[in-house]
Amino acid sequence: MADEEKNFALQKLYIKDISFETPNSPAIFTHAWEPEVEVSLASNAQILQENLFEVALTITVTVKIAEATAYLAEITQAGVFTLSGFDQQELSQMVGSYCPNILFPYGREVVSDLVTKGGFPPMLLAPVNFDALYMQHMQKLQEEGQAGNTAAFHNKTLN
Repeated sequence: MADEEKNFALQKLYIKDISFETPNSPAIFTHAWEPEVEVSLASNAQILQENLFEVALTITVTVKIAEATAYLAEITQAGVFTLSGFDQQELSQMVGSYCPNILFPYGREVVSDLVTKGGFPPMLLAPVNFDALYMQHMQKLQEEGQAGNTAAFHNKTLN
């Protein structure tokens, strides 16, 4: 397997799930816009068939104004990737970091569109260092004695 040529290709890109809630509208529109923003990221990977993987990146944005939820936007941006010729460690990094990094700009655009169409100022999510998140996740798994069980990181909250 070490001599096999490495192959990476994006086969399909799609929105797997999408949700937008404004539980306190229209009253929330009368408040001064001083939002508290919480962004959470989670990714999951699954094998579809030999050398074919689905990677799904979930972006959740919760915005509150004075303890009231202005909106909650959640999207799962997914892709189907062909990955072959990688050793187990490289494959783990590809599905846990490289693929989410490819998916993020598409998910960020959808979040921005949802928020704007919901009547709120645009939400511009900052770039994310998925390599660092992946390394943190793997370090946490090693500390818990679960290294190698999963390549994806889960429920990382950014503020």
